[in-house]
Amino acid sequence: MRDKQEARHVARYARRKSGILQFTQIKPVTNIIFHIILLSFSLMCIIPFLLVLSISLSPESAIYEYGYQLIPRSISFEGYKYLIDQRTLILRALGMSVLVTVLGTLIGIILNTTMGYALSRPEYKLKKFYTWLVFIPMVFGGGLVASYFVIGQLLRLKNTLWVLILPLSVSSFNVIICRTFFRTNIPDSVIESAKIDGASQFLIFFRIILPLSLPVIATIGLFMSFGYWNDWFQAMLYLDNRNLYTLQALLNKILADIQQLAKLAPILGVNYAEQLARIPQEAARMAVVVIIVLPIACAYPFFQRYFVSGLTIGSVKG
Repeated sequence: MRDKQEARHVARYARRKSGILQFTQIKPVTNIIFHIILLSFSLMCIIPFLLVLSISLSPESAIYEYGYQLIPRSISFEGYKYLIDQRTLILRALGMSVLVTVLGTLIGIILNTTMGYALSRPEYKLKKFYTWLVFIPMVFGGGLVASYFVIGQLLRLKNTLWVLILPLSVSSFNVIICRTFFRTNIPDSVIESAKIDGASQFLIFFRIILPLSLPVIATIGLFMSFGYWNDWFQAMLYLDNRNLYTLQALLNKILADIQQLAKLAPILGVNYAEQLARIPQEAARMAVVVIIVLPIACAYPFFQRYFVSGLTIGSVKG
C-alpha cells in the first residue's frame, strides 16, 4: 500500500514537472530569434565604439579625404600624440576624476542607502512626509538659476572639490530604489531579532542590512560612478581653477579651444592657420572619447558580479 502511494506521488510530481516545462522551455526557432535580436543589440553598442576607435587611429588627411570608416586605410597616432603633449594637465585631471568618482560614489552610497533604509521602516513616523519630499524632485526641478545660487552663493562651494561631489551625491531615484529593495528583500524578522539581542539601529544597518544588500549597492554604485566619471557640467558652471578640472571637463575645454582656434584662424593670419592645420582635430576628438570610455568600461565587470549574487540568498534560514 505504501509503495503504491509513493508511486502515485512520483507520477504526480512527474506530471507537474512536465507541465511546468511546457511553459519554461524555449523552442529552438524562438531561441535562434532571441539570439539574433541580442546579437543585433550587441553590434549596435559595439560598432559605434569601434568606429570611434578607428577614427582616432586615422590620419587627419585620410579622414578629410575618405570620411569616417570602420577600418582605417592607415594607422596614425596623431590624435593621441596631441593629447600626450598635454599630458601634464591630462594626468592631473585624470587623478581628479578618479578622486571625485571614488569619493563621490562612496559618499553617495552611504547617503542613499541610509535614507532608503529609514524610509523603508514602517515604524518611522515621518516616513510618508519624507517619501513625498524625496519623490517631488523627481518630477519638478528648481531650475539652473536657483541651483547655481544655492550651490555657488549660499553654500559657497564654488571653486572647491566638493562642488563636484555633493550636488550629485543624492538622487531621488537611487533613494527610492534602496527603499524598495530594503522593504521587499529584508525580512522584518531579521531586524526584530537583532533588536531583541540589543543591537542599535546603526549596528543593524552596517552589520546586517548592508551585507545582505550587495545587489542594490552595486546597482546604485554603478549608476553613480558613471555619473561622476562622465560629468563635466558641474565643472563648467562652478570651477574657474583649472587645477580642479576633471578629465572630462579638461578634454571638453581642449575641444572647445580647438574649435575656437578654427574660428579665429582666418583673422589671426597665415602662420596661425598653418599651426592649426597641424592639430589633428577629428582624431583628437575621437581619442578623447576613447580615453573617457575605456576606464569606466574596465571598471564595469567589478560591479557586474554583484548584480546576481545575493538575490537568491535568504535572510531567514530554517
